[in-house]
Amino acid sequence: MTARLIPVDPFDIVVFGATGDLAQRKLIPALFHRDEQGQIPAEARIIGTSRREMSDDEFRKFATTALELFVEEKLRTPEMMQKFLARFTYIAAEASKEDGWSKLDEALAQNQDRIRVFYLAVGPDLFGPICERLGNHKLVTPNSRVVVEKPLGKSGESAQALNDAIGKVFAEPMIYRIDHYLGKETVQNLMALRFANSLFEPLWTAAHIDHVQITVAETLGVESRAGYYDTSGALRDMVQNHILQLLCLVAMEPPSSMDADAVRDEKLKVLKSLKTLTTDQLETSVVRGQYRAGSTEAGAVKGYLEELGNPESKTETFVAIKIEIASWRWSQVPFYLRTGKRLAQRESEIMVEFKPVPINVFAKSASNLQPNRLVIRLQPDEGVKLWLSVKEPGPGGMRLKNVPLDMSFAEAFSTRQPEAYERLLMDVVRGNPTLFMRRDEVAAAWKYIDPILDHWKDTTDVPKPYTSGTWGPTSAIALIERDGRTWYEGPDA
Repeated sequence: MTARLIPVDPFDIVVFGATGDLAQRKLIPALFHRDEQGQIPAEARIIGTSRREMSDDEFRKFATTALELFVEEKLRTPEMMQKFLARFTYIAAEASKEDGWSKLDEALAQNQDRIRVFYLAVGPDLFGPICERLGNHKLVTPNSRVVVEKPLGKSGESAQALNDAIGKVFAEPMIYRIDHYLGKETVQNLMALRFANSLFEPLWTAAHIDHVQITVAETLGVESRAGYYDTSGALRDMVQNHILQLLCLVAMEPPSSMDADAVRDEKLKVLKSLKTLTTDQLETSVVRGQYRAGSTEAGAVKGYLEELGNPESKTETFVAIKIEIASWRWSQVPFYLRTGKRLAQRESEIMVEFKPVPINVFAKSASNLQPNRLVIRLQPDEGVKLWLSVKEPGPGGMRLKNVPLDMSFAEAFSTRQPEAYERLLMDVVRGNPTLFMRRDEVAAAWKYIDPILDHWKDTTDVPKPYTSGTWGPTSAIALIERDGRTWYEGPDA
């Protein structure tokens, strides 16, 4: 089966921070893949800009290195490389000064009516200055869009200030707050599973679902990101954006259509329905941890404090939260979220556990009857599993076994699965904001997260230590087992 390509109109994309890590690892490879698939029109241009002085040829060499590192060799034919690199132009410009901006004016002047994408692959402290200069130089046309990366602030107040600064220049429909998790095929298939199949939606209620788990686990530590990470932590870095967005897609009501605002209206309702944690619940329903030295598949590793070089840091590298939603659909159905670094496995998945059958008629031969589970795996090996109880073949009675109906995207679809940034970049060009966060979503997410951050700031408690290569602190296990449940860990659970 081959993917159906939807062509996009000619565009210019201006990447601020074009010589940074994000551009090298994600943006340049994503644009190459779309070009290699024939989706990018011949007139499209890629204009890189940053503080560094660099010629067009030097920028193309930088792009070549990125492609050699992150794109399969068989796709990098000489003809394809020449075609793609010919799109590249570089302009050195200061985000907070006038240096170089006149050259950007000249570069864009020839295509006033073309779609313009300004991608801010820079720190959030530069969002405001860059947008201000884009406005001052009258570079924002009716066909312009601006893309901003997380973190969008470190609190609700700072997020509002950033949104205000961007909003002075760009109208809200022009602003694309990117969350690459929403570009993953499996995440979008969650909506397809729910709203395109009559099998699941009637069961998607508190009457049939026992609880939901969302896990985003990494085996890597903070490594080169230690400086940034220590000012952020797992709650801001992962929960406030990625994980709460996944929760919204699981918990949202069916939208009236798949139009952008119809979908985002329903996600906003979920965020506004999250039950505020009481003072006691901030102690019992939230766990923060920090990894210590241990052993992983890569061998012995240092603890977070050693990597950071600051023995006093209270920044969390692990968070687990029990969340409840005040709605008829989800009354009494807990959502257990967890994320962390240096955990036992690298995996991102959503597990929906259904309630057990009311009476086990196989009690004599199947005392360990397992509940049905739907597992949506985001990474690695994207796919969906529905765990069912079936009879084991052979004589000797009714022996039941828990087995999955397994759909692997790699096996079901012979074509290469596009990376999240490929889809999202093309959605920006098309002007489709469905998979991007609206300003009121960001504010509602911070409204839930801010009290947790404030509580941590006021307490003398420190993050619970956990050994690298494990599943986090023991208090995270207690968080869920207190309710008579256990974390789902692994493909055969």
